[in-house]
Amino acid sequence: MTYKAKFKVWRGDDQDGGLHDFTVEVNDGEVVLDVIHRLQATQAPDLAVRWNCKAGKCGSCSAEINGMPRLLCMTRMSVFDEDETVTVTPLRTFPVIRDLVTDVSFNYEKARQIPAFEPPKDLKPGEYRMAQVDVERSQEFRKCIECYLCQNTCHVVRDHEENKQSFAGPRYLMRMAELDMHPLDTRERRKEAQEEHGLGFCNITKCCTEVCPEHIKITDNALIPMKERVVDRKYDPLVWLGNKIARRK
Repeated sequence: MTYKAKFKVWRGDDQDGGLHDFTVEVNDGEVVLDVIHRLQATQAPDLAVRWNCKAGKCGSCSAEINGMPRLLCMTRMSVFDEDETVTVTPLRTFPVIRDLVTDVSFNYEKARQIPAFEPPKDLKPGEYRMAQVDVERSQEFRKCIECYLCQNTCHVVRDHEENKQSFAGPRYLMRMAELDMHPLDTRERRKEAQEEHGLGFCNITKCCTEVCPEHIKITDNALIPMKERVVDRKYDPLVWLGNKIARRK
């Protein structure tokens, strides 16, 4: 079945822009990205949109659809009523380059700040050993496609530009939690997460989990356990006593 859908698509650049109205043909089984491509082919050839795999695995086509951060290629047109207006806008948290394309370099900067995996210095290649349960603990986080929907929807960076300097965001705090869970990682990540990457800013509203297209339980399985480990370490009475003794020396 084919019908005509009403779309509002944001057009513009970092200087100026606004929503433009379009009426576009929709066919059975299509996703929003299909309609955006048809819009490019028939009415707006200069419309800028970032995409790559069209299979929900590259994370390129992140945008906001009716105000909800989503992947264009994984949002089926069947979820909308035929007479409903579908509004497509760029990710709000990051600067607009043009139309639906945003500058997500903030995330690459944060990625570079996360120290890499550090195995024991005397452990040689081929000697790495992990139990299956240890693999399973962090395997969930490896499903991340870096679409940055969680970074976009996190109100700590979305609503407070000044926090970007000291807050890594849920994607990279999850990375730190993953490494902290690794039985062969020797780096002390809890203090770094709290003091250098802003773990304390997270107030576990779970908005990052709600928008994750890979259904990773970012809050429950990564951020909350990391917070608990930080608190355990910081308020452990034996650690407190040891610090007092060390200061006296």
